Amino acid sequence: MINFVMDLIFPGDSIPIPQTAEKGLKLGPGLIHVPETQSIVSTKVGVLGKNKKGNQLWVESNATRYSPAGQEPVIGVVIGRNSDGYRIDIGGAHTASLDALAFESATKRNRPNIKVGALVYARVSLAHKDMEPELECFDATTRKAEGFGELKGGFLTKCSLGLCRRLFDPTYFLLPTLGSKFPMEVVIGVNGRVWVKTPELRHTIAIARCIEAVDEQQLDQEKTKRFLNSLDVV
Repeated sequence: MINFVMDLIFPGDSIPIPQTAEKGLKLGPGLIHVPETQSIVSTKVGVLGKNKKGNQLWVESNATRYSPAGQEPVIGVVIGRNSDGYRIDIGGAHTASLDALAFESATKRNRPNIKVGALVYARVSLAHKDMEPELECFDATTRKAEGFGELKGGFLTKCSLGLCRRLFDPTYFLLPTLGSKFPMEVVIGVNGRVWVKTPELRHTIAIARCIEAVDEQQLDQEKTKRFLNSLDVV
C-alpha cells in the first residue's frame, strides 16, 4: 500500500520522520539525510510518498530521470561487459555496475552469460552521490533470485517514475484491469520501465499502449476500460 501526503513540498523543506518508522528508514528519490541536524530534507518539488509501514519515504513527481536509491528494484539494459561483470543503463545520470557473481548460485566457474542489449531485473545494492550505483540480481534477505535476473523475450515500455511507483500498489486499478483481460507477465522497475510479456504480440502491444495512455492522459479506471475496448484486441 502506498500513501501520499498531498501537500506539495519544495527543495529545502524539512520532512518529519514518521512515528511508525524504525531504525531501518529508507529514503528514496528526492530526499536526503542531513547528519548535522539529524533531519530529512527534500531536494526536489513533488508530493511526499510513503509505504504502509512508514519506513520508506520518497518524493513523488513526474520526473523521467531516475535517481538511484538503495534496495529499489530496477530494469536495466546491458550496454557493456567485461571479465568482472556488466555495465547497465538504468536511466540515471550514470551507468550502474553489475558484478558477474551478483546472481544466485553464481561462482567463478558458473556465471551467467548475458549479452549486450539484454534486459535485467536487478536490485540497487549501493547508491551514493559520489559513487556509481551497484546492482545485484538476488534478494538481500534470502540471497535467492526471487525473480531478479535476465528478462527474456517480452517488451519494454517506459513511463513516468510516479506511475511506476503507483503500479506497486495492489489497490491501484491499472494492472488488475489489464490482468482481467489478458494473461500476462509484468515486471516493474521504479526507474520508469515496465517489462510486459504475453502469449500474443498484439496483447503485449495493447498493454504497452494502455500504460502509456494512462501515464500521458491521466486516465481513470473507466476511461482506461474504454481505451482498451477501442483497441479491439480483447
